[in-house]
Amino acid sequence: MADAYPLIGRLADVAAFRARLAELGLELPVEATILSAPESPLAEPAEVDGLAIGNRWCIHPMEGWDGTATGLPTDHTMRRWQRFGQSGAKLIWGGEAVAVRHDGRANPNQLLLADYTTAAIRDLRLQLVREHRERYGETDDLVVGLQLTHSGRFCRPNDKRRLEPQILYHHPILDRKFGVAPEAPVLTDQQIWEYIGDYHRAAVVAAELGFDFVDLKHCHGYLGHEFLSAYDRPGEFGGSFENRTRFLREIVKGIRAQAPDLRLGVRLSAFDFVPFRPDPARPGDGGKPGPGVPEPFDEALPYAGFGCNRQHPLAIDLTETHRFLSLLEDLGIRLVNLTAGSPYYNPHIQRPAIYPPSDGYQPPEDPLVGCVRQIHAVRDLKAYFPQLFIVGTAYTYFQEYLPHVAQAVVREGWVDSVGIGRMVLSYPELCADSLRAGSLEKKLLCRTFSDCTTAPRNGLRSGCYPLDEFYKRSPERRDLAALKRAD
Repeated sequence: MADAYPLIGRLADVAAFRARLAELGLELPVEATILSAPESPLAEPAEVDGLAIGNRWCIHPMEGWDGTATGLPTDHTMRRWQRFGQSGAKLIWGGEAVAVRHDGRANPNQLLLADYTTAAIRDLRLQLVREHRERYGETDDLVVGLQLTHSGRFCRPNDKRRLEPQILYHHPILDRKFGVAPEAPVLTDQQIWEYIGDYHRAAVVAAELGFDFVDLKHCHGYLGHEFLSAYDRPGEFGGSFENRTRFLREIVKGIRAQAPDLRLGVRLSAFDFVPFRPDPARPGDGGKPGPGVPEPFDEALPYAGFGCNRQHPLAIDLTETHRFLSLLEDLGIRLVNLTAGSPYYNPHIQRPAIYPPSDGYQPPEDPLVGCVRQIHAVRDLKAYFPQLFIVGTAYTYFQEYLPHVAQAVVREGWVDSVGIGRMVLSYPELCADSLRAGSLEKKLLCRTFSDCTTAPRNGLRSGCYPLDEFYKRSPERRDLAALKRAD
């Protein structure tokens, strides 16, 4: 349960933080002080595929559920991208997930790349770059990508409460968990080829809009990720590793033919676990959900998951992850952003937090365990693939000790760039403050209250309602508070 684990903000200093890691038996380098530039390893520039990246901070894609029903950005979207530019990070990984077709949207307010949205999406990038230039002067070393996506099993293109899944195969646990009927159709190979064409068109537009790269999203249970576990799917997109990666290879082939100067990246869930649920035998106090426990999976073996032991799916097995990263090298893709799991069914694996979202469960382990689990997986993969430029995930929960860890893992060569997501909603200037002043504004640190997830789970805009004054003053905050009281 959450109250069983000490809050990071109550650990007095770096020594106390290190002591807590030792108590949990976790190996993690932690530097004693936050170093400003140029001494900080996070200030070191890098060059990847001819792109100059000015430092080792990265901003992960951050959806806001705040576009229009037709896929256009709004003022809320523009504000978020402006803050990305203000952050001081020199690598912006995708801005946010942008759907390549309407029926592939994860929510009815997700951005869509279409003919009528191109000017508005161009303005997002231009405003981000403008904000960065006004704050930091130099933009020649700022790299901005666009994440292209199709949400597959988790499509909700028309109604925030109605799932319209597009699945590659029937998954015995996920189908049951998310109400996918046994007779629900599976995507045909012909449909998949059509979607590949959608990615080609979207990538060409992204190149024309000035984005430095596109991310071909393969994480968190969305369509690209589901291909990697389509072991039992017949036809040319399932079964063998070659078939399960055909979707990626064909997208890359078309982009290289139509937009040869556009760089490519992949955000990948390096490993996955079975879905979790609140323990029905241990409900929390005050009606809170119980701690997370795995969904029963004995009847679903060998388990359809990527990066896990299929006979023991609570154990990581990076064998196929190695094969996938080798494939990226063969395809000439060097920009790789590693994450894990899915926010829909095992959030403590994907983004460790002390407070769960409304549809989640209490943490079944100290969230530090989940952070280090991801960091170790990235470390092991980076050791095998030194030529890849790898961005790591799961750092927000370290809070005031985030730069202390980030400096250390970059210095040790465990990762090339440290990515932050939720943290940038409450404190976009964390990157700049760490490098400029060697200190942080602790009152702005994300404490993983999960309101930025609870809000969109209930159809509201995503933002930091506890700490960002813009969202604290918004009408949605009252709606969110009422929802949480009802829960």
